[in-house]
Amino acid sequence: MDNQQPTILIVDDEPANLRVLKQILQQDYRLIFAKSGSEALRLAHSKTPNLILLDIMMPDITGLEVCKQLKADIVTTKIPVIFVTALNDHNDEAQGLELGAVDYITKPVSAAVVKARVATHLSLVQADELKRTRLQVIQRLGHAAEYKDNETGMHVMRMSHYSKVIALAYGFSEQKADDLLHAAPMHDLGKIGIPDSIMLKPGKLTEAEFEIMKTHPTIGANILGEDDSDLITLAKIVALTHHEKWDGTGYPNQLAGEDIPIDGRIVALADVFDALTSVRPYKGAWSIEEAMTFIKAQSGIHFDPDLVVVFEQELDKILAIKDRWKDQ
Repeated sequence: MDNQQPTILIVDDEPANLRVLKQILQQDYRLIFAKSGSEALRLAHSKTPNLILLDIMMPDITGLEVCKQLKADIVTTKIPVIFVTALNDHNDEAQGLELGAVDYITKPVSAAVVKARVATHLSLVQADELKRTRLQVIQRLGHAAEYKDNETGMHVMRMSHYSKVIALAYGFSEQKADDLLHAAPMHDLGKIGIPDSIMLKPGKLTEAEFEIMKTHPTIGANILGEDDSDLITLAKIVALTHHEKWDGTGYPNQLAGEDIPIDGRIVALADVFDALTSVRPYKGAWSIEEAMTFIKAQSGIHFDPDLVVVFEQELDKILAIKDRWKDQ
């Protein structure tokens, strides 16, 4: 048997029903069986299957109660549950879905339906796991970049949340704004490739040193590379474009206006505001009033004028974030 096959827990108090499902699924999956609700809960917790096919009408604990307990347990809460039942009561179906089940299959089962539903929900689990793993990689890369910088993890936290606030106010969907929140910590990833003598220099950089520093957006984009992940692609855009300026005098590609991706324009504003209002080895923290005066003066020069308007409108939310994630 292939140990890499997904594991399915099949729960039914009727041995004949277990045999039918075994016949349908045994070629493609590793199967484990339970003939009662209590046994199902024990096996789900100890074996953590990839999916559970669960009967509703059982003598000791009903399938609805089993599902409720599975979703309340941190170990089993993410395991998808499909009810396999002879019941055709819409109230039971609705109750099961409210408890967290992902689907229903009615008895007598069709082999084609069982195979299709199981494959669909396992593929959704795999897609969620892949997205979660990619997000973890991005977060860890963000932490790696902090080791090379004189900025703090709180800076990354603040500017990422500022970016989400700006994005939502600008009209992003909740999902797109969340993606930007997760991609924004990658903005300075390329600083990993900048020499310590420049990165950690307490004073002003020479012109030659600044030219080297200006390569960090390209380095960050190269590290992230080409990927079919929307999140990593977005992180690459942010890394590459957050130092471009509205008037075309930024770097590395001297993009101007709306040629700069909106995500880069948002992160640029969030990053600069937090840098201005935070203590650095080479400067004190500006007041909010001083920072806002500068940002408004740079509207149409450094920053997208529409985003400056949005930023000012959302300033109370920005300041609440700033207060929540203060530097230690």
